[in-house]
Amino acid sequence: MSTEQEFHRIKRLPPYVFAEVNAMKARARAAGDDIIDFGMGNPDQPTPPHIVEKLVEAARNPRAHRYSMSRGIPGLRKALCAYYQRRFDVELDQESECIVTLGSKEGLANLANAITSPGDVVLVPNPSYPIHPYGFIIAGGSCRYVPVTPDAEFLRALDRAVRHSVPKPIALVLNYPSNPTALLADLDFYGQVVDFCRHHGIWILSDLAYSEIYFDVAPPPSILQVPGAKDIAVEFTSMSKTYNMPGWRIGFAAGNKKLIGALGRIKSYLDYGAFTPIQVAATAALNGPQDCVEDIRQLYKGRRDVLIEGLHAAGWNVPSPPATMFAWAPIPPAFAHLGSLEFSKLLMREAQVAVAPGIGFGEYGDNFVRIGLVENIQRTRQAVRNIKSFLGNYDKVLEESEKQRAVVG
Repeated sequence: MSTEQEFHRIKRLPPYVFAEVNAMKARARAAGDDIIDFGMGNPDQPTPPHIVEKLVEAARNPRAHRYSMSRGIPGLRKALCAYYQRRFDVELDQESECIVTLGSKEGLANLANAITSPGDVVLVPNPSYPIHPYGFIIAGGSCRYVPVTPDAEFLRALDRAVRHSVPKPIALVLNYPSNPTALLADLDFYGQVVDFCRHHGIWILSDLAYSEIYFDVAPPPSILQVPGAKDIAVEFTSMSKTYNMPGWRIGFAAGNKKLIGALGRIKSYLDYGAFTPIQVAATAALNGPQDCVEDIRQLYKGRRDVLIEGLHAAGWNVPSPPATMFAWAPIPPAFAHLGSLEFSKLLMREAQVAVAPGIGFGEYGDNFVRIGLVENIQRTRQAVRNIKSFLGNYDKVLEESEKQRAVVG
C-alpha cells in the first residue's frame, strides 16, 4: 500500500463546492470588502435567555460534568415525546422510539452507517442537503436521485427507480420543508409515499429540521402522523433553527423502533451524548414558553419579505419561500449560462453579496443559488441595493466577466 493513495471513503466525496466561494469570501474580507453573507444557514441571533440561563444553572452542578448518555437523558427524551404529542398528535415511547443526537446531521449520517451495506441503493431527492446523499455514500452505498417536488412526478419517479434499480433500494430520504428549495409536503403526499414504501419494504428517513420555520401556511406535518408510518419511518428534528441553538448540536430521531435501536447501537460505540447541561437546557426549551419560537419565525418572515420585495423591484424574480430560512433563487436569464458557481462568484465580486451555489446541493440545482435569511433587515436592504446596481449594469458586468474567464482559460 502506498501512502500516496487517497483513502477509500475520501475518494468517494467530490470537492466541496462551497469551499471555493468561502475562500473567495475570505480573500475579499481580507482586502477590506464588506461582504454581506447569505451563504450559510447559520442563525445570527442569540439563543433565548431562559435557555442559556438553564445551561448556566446546570453547568454549576459538578455532577453534570461527568459522561452523559448517548441516547440522551430521560428528561429530554420525555420532552421530545411531549412535543410530538402536542404538535403532531403522535405518541412516542421515550425508551424505544426516540433518541437524542448531536444535531440532526450527525443522527442521519450515523443511521446511514448503521443500515447500509456496500453497494446498497438509496433514493435521495436532488437537489438536497449534502448529508442526505453523502451520509450513505460515505457508508458505502450508492444513490439514485428522484425529483424534489412532492407531487405526482415524484411518485412516478419513485416507482421507476424501484423497478429499474438493482439491487432494490433499501431507503428513501425525504426533507420537507426542504433545504435548499423550501418546498412543502402535505399529509396526503406522505400517505402515498408511506403506502408505496411499505409495499416495497423500503425504509423512510425524513428530515424535519425546519418544522417550525414556516410563513403564511399551515404548520408543516410530520410523516409520523400517517397511520402505519412508524412501521418503516424515522424522522429527524433539530433545536438549531427552532430555538437559535445551532452551535449547541442537539437534535433527535423518532419513529421506527428497529431504526432507533440501530442508531442507538452505533452511537453507543461513538459518543457519550451531548454535555448534560446542554441537554438540560434543551429540555427547558421544549417544555418552557414557546413565545421565542414565534419571535424567531416572525424575524425570518420580516427578512424574507424585505429580500423578496427588494429583489422583485430590482428585476430578479425570486419566489417567496413559504418555509425554511432560505430563498431558492433561479439565476437571472442573462447569467444562466454561467452556472451557479460562476454566478455566485460574480455576485460576490460585483455586488459584495455571498450566496450558496445551487450545484453544491446536486446537479439539478445548478440553475439556482440559495440565499439565507441570516442578515438583519438593514444589511438585507443594502444587499438588495447592491444587487439592483449589479443587475442594472449586467451588459458591462458580463463583458468583464467573459474577459476574465478567457484570461483564466
